[in-house]
Amino acid sequence: MSTQIIITLPEDIYQRAERFARLANRDVASILVDTIQLSIPPVSGEITDLEPVSVLSDEEVLVLTELQMEPEQNARLSELLVGVARRRHRQQSGTLSEGDRSELQILMQVYQEGLLRKATALSEAVKRGLIEPLS
Repeated sequence: MSTQIIITLPEDIYQRAERFARLANRDVASILVDTIQLSIPPVSGEITDLEPVSVLSDEEVLVLTELQMEPEQNARLSELLVGVARRRHRQQSGTLSEGDRSELQILMQVYQEGLLRKATALSEAVKRGLIEPLS
């Protein structure tokens, strides 16, 4: 299923996409679809149930500025990433097992979503004057 949208691009961005499309022998629309698909990471369905940071109370925003992964998740993520790094360093063939690869993907998504939520909360806290901006 596809949804058609109309967007206005700055001329230089359109020109870059058009030149790339010609080089790749593709149409501009497919280049833009691929670019968007690669640029926006997947977001779990649970995120859509979250309130936007902008409508949270000052206290809730401040709590989010301290957001961290669960210690068990963080430890397992580190373990999996160290395993990947060791294999690459030793130039071993075959990376992670399918189960580990799936677990790593899920943990990376949890990490990225949490980091984005925390960054949004930090921005909101600065905007509201709850914390000082970093220099």
